[in-house]
Amino acid sequence: MDDAQHIANCIYAYAERIDLGDFEGVAQVLAHAAVTFEGVDGAQQGVDALTALYASTTKRYDDGTPKTKHVTTNVAVTVDGATGSASSYFTVLQAVPGLLPLQPIIAGRYRDRFENVDGQWRFSARHVMVDLMGDLSAHLKIEL
Repeated sequence: MDDAQHIANCIYAYAERIDLGDFEGVAQVLAHAAVTFEGVDGAQQGVDALTALYASTTKRYDDGTPKTKHVTTNVAVTVDGATGSASSYFTVLQAVPGLLPLQPIIAGRYRDRFENVDGQWRFSARHVMVDLMGDLSAHLKIEL
């Protein structure tokens, strides 16, 4: 597997963990990254801070999941030695039985940076930009 695919797999691991409601797993994927959001001052960093961020902002249901599917597309990866970058789109689908029929609820872009440490690729930065919002009432504990 080439470096670009390893980097893409990091991006996909984030989507899988968040859809499982595994917020500590999300934080582990992003453990070495400065995570920023367009229009919000400051960065979130570290496993404890990121776990707390996702737990305090994202609803989970009886099965422990947020009832979402994060679909990541248009992944474009550039590798330059031991660093890399990627841009991608995300679309989040959600369905909550009895509450919300299947629908897209939010879409946007990720701008990511990566580093290779001891032969392993990991996030060094993630910037999230929201482009489209639908009904987030069954997904978030906060207002965007």
